[in-house]
Amino acid sequence: MTLLGTPLLITMVVLAVSFPVVTTAVWSRLRGGRGARFTQRLALVIGCQLAATALVAVALNDYGDFYGSWSSLLRSQQSAAGIKALGNPPSGAAATAANAGAITLLADPPYATRTQWATRGRLESVDLVGATSQLREHAFVYLPPQYFQPAYAHARFPALMVMSGYPGAEPDMIHGMDYPGTVLRLIDAHRAQPVVLVMLLPSVSYPRDTECTDVPAGPQAATFYFSDLPGQIAQSYRVLPRGWGAIGGSTGGYCAVKFAMLHPDVCAAAVSIQGYFYALRDATTGDLWGGSTVVRNLNDLEWRLRTMVPPPISLLLVSSFDQLGDDGYRDTQRFAALVRSPMTVRTVIYPHGGHNIATWRVGLPDELAWLIGRLPQPSQ
Repeated sequence: MTLLGTPLLITMVVLAVSFPVVTTAVWSRLRGGRGARFTQRLALVIGCQLAATALVAVALNDYGDFYGSWSSLLRSQQSAAGIKALGNPPSGAAATAANAGAITLLADPPYATRTQWATRGRLESVDLVGATSQLREHAFVYLPPQYFQPAYAHARFPALMVMSGYPGAEPDMIHGMDYPGTVLRLIDAHRAQPVVLVMLLPSVSYPRDTECTDVPAGPQAATFYFSDLPGQIAQSYRVLPRGWGAIGGSTGGYCAVKFAMLHPDVCAAAVSIQGYFYALRDATTGDLWGGSTVVRNLNDLEWRLRTMVPPPISLLLVSSFDQLGDDGYRDTQRFAALVRSPMTVRTVIYPHGGHNIATWRVGLPDELAWLIGRLPQPSQ
């Protein structure tokens, strides 16, 4: 039974109602000594409380799409103890075993049959191993219907890097946000050209949150996401090596803007959905800068805008008036005010909406149409 959806919610409702009913029915019928009856009644009361708490948790998660799978929920509970030792690139025999620079095609997830590829597109499941970073990550690659149509048999397509928030859940990008379905509908409605999606989490060294940063003496996450990944995708698929786009929410939004600002030669435009723009440090990140102020500043997107020549890229920044934290509309407006030519920025501030997928997917069609419209056309 999946973590999201009606079946689990109904199960929790049944349990939350059944426990009090059963407790009332058996309360005076319990057998044994005084101590035994007390223990049994205490267990029944605790069961009622747990069932009610579980129902509230499942209902909130179903509404907000905070965790899209059981694996995502379990991953979020893992300890970040010993975080400095996690995610370091392998060396020697370990590096050879990692098969650096490879893309491994796994079994396709349920999406479309082979006969439907030319009308729905294909969703592939792949493992990526960075040629330079030697880091490994799983991704979903969506190939649009045109990829399989004779008229585009030799075409190379523009690509989007799509990222969730941290810790994120891969099913959220497919089901919660519905990136493939949204792109397909935009193409069918002639609101967007065909584009390849590369969907993955921003946590290549999980449970450490590397914030898409090349950590001194640690995981080279920026190299993996911004160099290894585009290069290897372009070699393995009919994808243009330049003119990529990037989109993401929260941490994924920070990484998307970071991709464009640090590598404008590869990424031409980006969309940040309730993302932030500074170099973050907390219990999940550890020290990402090796104690270096220079490294920290270079990963602070506001600092880069204040002190460096802006790159020739286009940004769309999305937030809401309800979002008051560091990834809220005030910080979004402050960052946008720093933008100057040749960089361009557009902001969209919604009246309401929390920091969750239910909010993020509302404006997704327009945001994707804007982003894809700034990418190059498929080349024949």
